[in-house]
Order: sequence, then structure tokens, then C-alpha cells
Amino acid sequence: MCLPRLLSLGLALCLLASGALAGAWPQAKGAGFASATVRLSWPQDLGTWTSLEPTGQYRTLYVEYGLTERLTLGLDLGRSVSGDVKTVAFLRWPLRQSDPGLRVAAEVGLGQIDGAAVLRPGLSLGLGRDWGWMAADALVELPGGGRAAAKLDLTLGLHLPSDRMLLLQVQSGAPADGPGFVRLAPSLVTPLFRKVQTEIGGSWSLTGDRTMGVTMGLWTRF
Repeated sequence: MCLPRLLSLGLALCLLASGALAGAWPQAKGAGFASATVRLSWPQDLGTWTSLEPTGQYRTLYVEYGLTERLTLGLDLGRSVSGDVKTVAFLRWPLRQSDPGLRVAAEVGLGQIDGAAVLRPGLSLGLGRDWGWMAADALVELPGGGRAAAKLDLTLGLHLPSDRMLLLQVQSGAPADGPGFVRLAPSLVTPLFRKVQTEIGGSWSLTGDRTMGVTMGLWTRF
């Protein structure tokens, strides 16, 4: 299935279908969320391995803070859709907040990708249920004088006993240069102490870079 058809199908599924993570759910005024994540990757073809050292790795830092009941300020540090270093600050606001119906939020981000200025608009859809949530988060990176890149994450979140959460995610993107990618990325979120949680997961590329990976992260609310 080609990437544009996959992206269209994913948005449709979420509209027919939250929430632990950001996206369509704004942060409450004066409250915040932060996560630090490391992702290590290796080729799926074990025959190409020359050592156990990962062939790819990147780190991300993500922070949100509720400026008001309707405005959420955020900072996104890490790697862009095309794999370049990014620093983006963004502001998100709700377009439709219906509980338990569909939630819609828009955002606009400004920052740098690989040293070049970038504008990053986004749209998030979410639907919460007693058992968990479904969400779609789409972003477009518009660098000044460069080619656009796009990303769409589809998430199914399940509430588990003992305040744990199972996240089943499809991550897809269309880099500015290079083939599009689609990968599966399940993870388990477990309470560590007080307001801190751990995320342990993996990833498996279906198209694009043909890698597999391990994800480790820490979440906190403040």
C-alpha cells in the first residue's frame, strides 16, 4: 500500500474510532508533561550484523505545559522526519472538545531543522473510551527554501491493571529526501515512582529503512 493511501486510511480509521499523551487532549492550566526517550536500531537482516553495536540511535526530549485551559505550549527536541536534528517550540489549541466524542486540536510550531528555520503546522484527532483511546497526530515540516516533509502517528492505547498502559502505534512519514517509511512501534508504560513512568518498547519497519529497534524512555507529569 502506498504511503498517501496509508495516511488517508489511518485518518479515516481514527475518525470512525484518550488520553495519556498530548495531541487532541490539552494540558490543564499550570500542569505539564515531559518525556525523554532513546531509540536504538539495527538492520532486520541479521546476516549484515558485524557487531551488537546499534547502527542507528537518537534521543528525544518532549515537554508540554498548559498556559491556559485552552492553550498548550510545547518544546520538541530530537530528530525530524528526515532524520536531521530539530528544535521546535509549538503552541496547540482545541478546535473541538467533546467528551466522550471526537476531539480535534491544531498546532503551529516554529524552530530549526538542521540549522534551517522551519514552520511546523499539525492536526490531532482523539477519541477516548473507558478501556483506552485512539489518536492520530499529523505534522508537516515546512523549511524555508526546502522541501516539505510529513509525519503521521496512529496510536491505540489500552489501560491495563496497576496503572500500566499498552501503546500500539503505527508511525509513518514522508521525508523531504528519500523513501517514505511505515513502522510498527508497540510499548509498555509502567509506573516507576510517584509521577514518573517508564516506557519500554520496540519497532519494526514495514517499508523504508528496513530496521528494527528498541525504545526506552522516562515520562513525568508536573
